Amino acid sequence: MAGSSKKAIYAALFGNLGIAITKFIAAISTGSVSMWAESYHSVSDTVNQLLLLFGIKRSKRAYSFSHQFGHSREQFFWSFIVASLIFGISGTLSLENGISAILHGGHNLENATINFIVLIIAAGFEGYALRIALKQLRMVIKERGEEPTFKAMIAEFKDSKDPALLTVITEDTAALSGIGVAALGIFLSMITGNPIYDAIGSIVIGAILMVLALFLAKENKDLLIGESMSKREYKKIVDVIRDIEEINRVVTLKTMHLGPEDVLIGVQVNLIDGLDTDKIELVTDKVEKAIMEIIPNLNRQHIFVEIER
Repeated sequence: MAGSSKKAIYAALFGNLGIAITKFIAAISTGSVSMWAESYHSVSDTVNQLLLLFGIKRSKRAYSFSHQFGHSREQFFWSFIVASLIFGISGTLSLENGISAILHGGHNLENATINFIVLIIAAGFEGYALRIALKQLRMVIKERGEEPTFKAMIAEFKDSKDPALLTVITEDTAALSGIGVAALGIFLSMITGNPIYDAIGSIVIGAILMVLALFLAKENKDLLIGESMSKREYKKIVDVIRDIEEINRVVTLKTMHLGPEDVLIGVQVNLIDGLDTDKIELVTDKVEKAIMEIIPNLNRQHIFVEIER
C-alpha cells in the first residue's frame, strides 16, 4: 500500500508543480485575486507532497533502542504539518487577498480569458491526480474481495489509516472545488464589470482550504495519539480467533496503529481446560497466524498474546 500511496503523491506532485507556475503567470497577467488564491493553493500542495514523500522515507528508518517500534508514526507527524501548512499559508493568504480587494475596491481584470484556459488545464491535471488516488482506494477494497461501490469507498476513506492517500484525495478535491469557485468568480466579474465577485471567490477558496485543513489535522491528530484499527478489522480478528478450537473466548483485544500498515496488537484469550505448556504455545502460534491472515503485512513482533490464568 505504501507504493500505491507514493504513486498517488507523485502524480499530484508533478501536476501541481506545473499548475502552480501557469497559475502564477495568469495571476500576474490578469490581476485576478481568485487566481492568486489558486496560485498559493497549488504552491502549498506542491510543498505538501514533498513533505509527504519525506515522511514516508523517514518512516522506513531501521529500529533502534530509542525507537523500538520503529519510526512509522513519522508519516502521521508530517501529514499533520501538511495540514497546518494548508491552513496557515494558503487559506490565510487567500482570505487576506480577498478581504483586501473588497476593502480597496478590487482590481479590474485584464485578459481574463487566460484565466479560463489555465483553470481548464489545471482541472485536467487535478482530475487525473484524483483519479489515480481513487483508483488506489478502489484497489484496497477489491483486495478484501468486496465491490468498490461509492458507499464502500466513502467508508474506506473514513476508516483509512494511510495519511498520504487521505491527504492527496482531500487536496485534489479541494483543488477542483477551488477551480470551480475561481472560474465562477472571474466569470461574474467579467460580465458585470465588478471585481468584487473575483474577490469573493478568493475568500471562498480560503474558507474551503481551512475547512479541509482542519479535517486533515483532526485525522492525523487521532493517528498521532494512537488510533485503533477499524471496527471492521477488529471484528474479523475477534471472529477468526474465536474459531480456534482451543479457545473459549477472547477476553480483550487492544490495537494501536504505529503506521498505515503497522499495528500494535495485544490480545488476551481464555483457553479450554487440560492443555499442557506445549499445546498452549501452539495455540499462541495459531492466534498470531490467524491475525496475520487478516493483516498480511503486519510485523509479527508487534503481536502480543496473553493467556488468561
